[in-house]
Amino acid sequence: MAVFEYKGKTLAGAAVQGSLKAKSKEDLERVLRQNRILVTSITRKAPDINIKFGTGISRLDISRFTRQFATMIGAGLPMVQCLEIMASQTDSVELGKVITQVKEGVQGGATLADALARHPKVFDPLYSNMVQAGEVGGALDVILMRLAAYREKSDQLIRKVKGAMVYPSVIVVVAAGVTVGMLTFIVPVFAKMFGGLNAELPMPTQYVLAISHFLQDYFLYLIVGSIGSVVGLLWWKKTPTGALLFDKFMLMTPIFGNLIRKSAVARFTRTLGTLLSSGVSIIEAMEITAKTAGNVVIANAINKSVLSIAEGDTITGPLKESGVFPPMVTQMIAVGEKTGGLDDMLSKIADFYDEEVDEAVTALTSIIEPIIIVFMGIVIGGILIAMYLPMFDIIGKI
Repeated sequence: MAVFEYKGKTLAGAAVQGSLKAKSKEDLERVLRQNRILVTSITRKAPDINIKFGTGISRLDISRFTRQFATMIGAGLPMVQCLEIMASQTDSVELGKVITQVKEGVQGGATLADALARHPKVFDPLYSNMVQAGEVGGALDVILMRLAAYREKSDQLIRKVKGAMVYPSVIVVVAAGVTVGMLTFIVPVFAKMFGGLNAELPMPTQYVLAISHFLQDYFLYLIVGSIGSVVGLLWWKKTPTGALLFDKFMLMTPIFGNLIRKSAVARFTRTLGTLLSSGVSIIEAMEITAKTAGNVVIANAINKSVLSIAEGDTITGPLKESGVFPPMVTQMIAVGEKTGGLDDMLSKIADFYDEEVDEAVTALTSIIEPIIIVFMGIVIGGILIAMYLPMFDIIGKI
């Protein structure tokens, strides 16, 4: 079954759009007519690259579900019917099962927020709390649209940061593979040749041969040690102290630190602004934002801000003390608090830092690429020169 994007109008004249899975355009048009939607256009959507981890449900699956669900609720369709349609039309079998369970929960008398909260690995606290605010305020369609927009921007930010890491990572892996291959397979050929010369080799050649012998003798130990080190690092990162120290280190790194800082600020302001504009209380919004911050240093600063608010102070003091948030950000937040427009101010900061992340990604790529290429050239070129130095000496003596 293919995915089709559609546009249409409800009987009340409201414009709706979304995407659903169907065997053909005609089948989709028939389903939409049954749901009282007058179709104006249907186009086949190109397939997405959708990598899934953990629960088997990707961020793209959830974002797509949120947008389509918001569209259907905005069109006036009953909630249970919307969930039933989404469960049958979603590309992800795992997500379809979850949506079915959510539908059964709603039919059993639970609120939508409670039914979603029963699946925290799929719908995080931010998601369920925003839905709860929409249900209480009677504006579920508006909140879902806002949540869909938030998730789409958040996903876009994550893709930008991950995209910036792909190319340098590939180059590093290739460079390491070529270097190890030369030391393991090519250098030993030269070593046998030099062994028959019975002459003292230049110091660079001796160093390279020593490294080559070390790799050949202890290669398996190095592999096991590397795997053990990675596992140990991952375990250490899960501890409170390890997570804090690792996140501090990443924020201080000269090349990646700037990008991590800007993406963290963008995520914090986007999340908090979306929650506040959806009617979630400031303390509850801050607590949810801390859980979804993705950085222990920022989470600690947010938790301190919660205590500051409870004591009647502003939230900007602890944010300044963390050293993560630039002065411009804390000043704009302070202005938003004083004027009563904190949610709008946070959205503006998030938009600004989204652009900053774009620039940081471009700068990171432009800086890392020549550095890695130069380093790769020095290492490989150095090995080749060290191997040819004895030949130059022999030719010179002849």
